[in-house]
Amino acid sequence: MKRVMTIGGSDCSGGAGIQADIKTFSALGVYGTSVIIAVTAQNSSGVQAKHEVPVELVESQIQSIMSEASGKGITVDYAKTGMLYSSAMIETVAKHLKRHKIPFVVDPVMKAGSGGILLADNALNTLVKLLLPICEVVTPNVPEASFISGLEIWDKEDVKDAAVKIHELGASAVIIKGGHLTHETAAGKATDLIYDGEFEELSGEYIKPKKGKIIHGAGCSFSAALTAELAKGENLRHAAASAKKFVHDAIAGGEELSNMIVLNQARELRKNADRYFVLENVKEAVRKLKSIPDFKRLIPEVGTNIGMAIEGAESERDVAAVAGRILPIHAKEVTHAETVDFGASSHVARMILAMMAMTGGKNIRSAINIKYSVQIIDACKRAGLVISSFEREHEPTGVKTMDWGVREAIRNLSSEGQRRRQVPDVIYDLGAVGKEPMTRIFGDTALEVASKVNKIMDALE
Repeated sequence: MKRVMTIGGSDCSGGAGIQADIKTFSALGVYGTSVIIAVTAQNSSGVQAKHEVPVELVESQIQSIMSEASGKGITVDYAKTGMLYSSAMIETVAKHLKRHKIPFVVDPVMKAGSGGILLADNALNTLVKLLLPICEVVTPNVPEASFISGLEIWDKEDVKDAAVKIHELGASAVIIKGGHLTHETAAGKATDLIYDGEFEELSGEYIKPKKGKIIHGAGCSFSAALTAELAKGENLRHAAASAKKFVHDAIAGGEELSNMIVLNQARELRKNADRYFVLENVKEAVRKLKSIPDFKRLIPEVGTNIGMAIEGAESERDVAAVAGRILPIHAKEVTHAETVDFGASSHVARMILAMMAMTGGKNIRSAINIKYSVQIIDACKRAGLVISSFEREHEPTGVKTMDWGVREAIRNLSSEGQRRRQVPDVIYDLGAVGKEPMTRIFGDTALEVASKVNKIMDALE
């Protein structure tokens, strides 16, 4: 595992600074170490207080990290700097980075996103003089690029001029982040500019925060992600593209804290883990269904399918199901296509997505369709399941059947069902012209749904 070091300030709100860096490193699979140069008291209202750590303690932190594996060479593959408040602190950090020959990224933090100065007035010249000439890349946003270059920046051409100027000041490479160009963000875009002697643009979607909200920690997370990717051996352009996507996804899955949107750096990790869990859960549920004696009695003429959605599912591609349908092959056995995959069944996905939309996705993200009969519905009642229904003959034109049907079924819950909970386990309809009557069983996981089917079969017996 590659080892990286962040040098910067602590953010007690957890959204930016050292805290954001460490979360980013962990999410991207590198081992993070930290050197805290300042402690801040900050929240969505701004920076209330800050205290710079004594220079001697900063030197001790760096020495402790670098001497951990004495005799085994450099212990840090890459570093990044964030908040470096004073000229004395910048001088100390530059001295040690140069002494240990650590490649590093400079994030020239000047103020907090919520307000508050994080770089002393007389320190910018020191940063430019001592850090830019020895860094691998510097990642200013538009206001920071304007301060460093001394140029006003209003459009893309101004950004290019500033990038060239900063490059001339000694930085090997410059990435100017485009989230502050108002004409770009108004069009829903955020274009970053890379310059290392040649220009390249990285365009992406701009996520506009809700009115009165600020995005907190995006710059820190970008430079930390860039550092992690460079440490893993990616070239600058690939590393920058990966870092940009990482931050976009982290903002998209961010948490609202007061008037801040704090990035969720673990969003993609959790999403990928959930996708694996969902696939395995559906596979196990299919095995359970096939083991239920006489399960074929519940399979409708069109076949059955079982599916499960990831948390926060937005489309059919987020719902795993059996490729094809589960069908009876003879008196005792059922068969199904051997593949379980995402996007494999539009029908079961629509059922699940409709229920998630009505319930906020809480505890209901799996479903199966089975045959309708009076006996089956009676068995559902004996199994203790909450039942509701809708009438297809009343379906309005221009609506999606399951969106409308689920909404109607929840509205039509019996008084008994309402006393127990607001979400039915079972929704059935009596069909219509050319439409087979159908029963649908819902649950949190595919295995839970399969267990409900088992209870129905027991009640039928």
